[in-house]
Amino acid sequence: MAETHGITHRRVLKTAIPIVIANSTVPILGAVDTGVVGQLGLAAPIGAVGIGAIVLTTFYWVFGFLRMGTTGLTSQAYGAGRTGEVSAMLTRSLMLGVIAGIAIILLQIPLYWLAFKMSPASAEVEALARQYLLIRVYSAPAAIALYGVTGWLIALERARAVLWLQLWMNGLNIVLDLWFVLGLDWGVSGVAFATFLAEWSGFVLGIWLCRGAFREPAWRDWVRVFDRARLREVMAVNSDIMTRSLMLQAMFLSFIFLGARFGDVTLAANQVLMQFLQITGHALDGFAFAAEALVGQALGARNRLALRRSAWMSSLWGVVIVAVLALAFALAGGAIVDLLAKAPDVRIEARAYLPYMVAAPLVGVTSWMLDGIFIGATRTRDMRNMMAISLLVYVAAVLVLMPLWGNHGLWVALLISFVARGVTLWLKYPALERAAGAD
Repeated sequence: MAETHGITHRRVLKTAIPIVIANSTVPILGAVDTGVVGQLGLAAPIGAVGIGAIVLTTFYWVFGFLRMGTTGLTSQAYGAGRTGEVSAMLTRSLMLGVIAGIAIILLQIPLYWLAFKMSPASAEVEALARQYLLIRVYSAPAAIALYGVTGWLIALERARAVLWLQLWMNGLNIVLDLWFVLGLDWGVSGVAFATFLAEWSGFVLGIWLCRGAFREPAWRDWVRVFDRARLREVMAVNSDIMTRSLMLQAMFLSFIFLGARFGDVTLAANQVLMQFLQITGHALDGFAFAAEALVGQALGARNRLALRRSAWMSSLWGVVIVAVLALAFALAGGAIVDLLAKAPDVRIEARAYLPYMVAAPLVGVTSWMLDGIFIGATRTRDMRNMMAISLLVYVAAVLVLMPLWGNHGLWVALLISFVARGVTLWLKYPALERAAGAD
């Protein structure tokens, strides 16, 4: 049985810090993607990479349940000492990821049609974005299956393995970005090819990092893998998270597309500023992931005190992180914008919205941390329902504020949605503790 009584700051940091370091390469990658095409001195390539990436990210994160559901279910099995189920969960996750990726490849034409039907971007931006998508989509099976690999490693607190996986994959992507775009002058296609190669190489490394699971017979015990009770549990958890992810991605996708109504320069500026949110999210993910693993193990062991301590200690460190980020954005936000965008009009436009980047970590920390706590506990129905309420709040805020304040209103509406998610999940937390049993 997994150890659940030793919930210390050291244990939280041992899980969180490697994840924070690993995740720091993701916004750096996004910044490099934006920065290399930004060196072309035009707004259209920045917008194209932004829209292309957000379209694929939206499709992929429909299957984001694979990482979250895998972490919650695997950590609970680990906490309860069910080692066979731990190995079987990896097999289920890999199978689901590959099947989902193949489905996206087969359905890419109608999916792209739907995405661009929703997008009012200029013809130049759309043409470049299609060029990007038609290359990168063929790494979909690897990219989605990696969600399951990462979730499985996090559940077992194997944070260093996740670190090596992310360092390899994103480091290679960055090197190829610089070579293909700046060296070979491949433009938007170079960014897409770099990601395609990095994602497939990351998948191969991820399988190797999980090699211990394949020494256990349970990983290919098909009776266990396809056990109806377990599959129903997996489907119930994953369908709730998928619905929640669809709503969350609809919110961010609408944000990008609504911002495009204000022109290519505003679209590019919003894309630059989204990198600030990526930095915040990936920094907090380290502590949210620690909460997922520790809360899940505590719930599997039916240890309410360990659950409470896991939630409290991981959240405390999350607050520390966002305070540092808010200060950094306040002091260096302009310099970050200048680094990411070369076009003067994009720089000026992005600077006008920097105060929202300072506020975002502070107003979003509660929602980010509670997401991790609820994922570890697999309280996915609550996550789904509270996300629905938050989406309605966002839509109402957009309808009221965007006609009044334009792009400023759009940013305020997004921040209001963060607050709504945090408040609604907080109201559900006491029931989560009661589910863990007596103290």
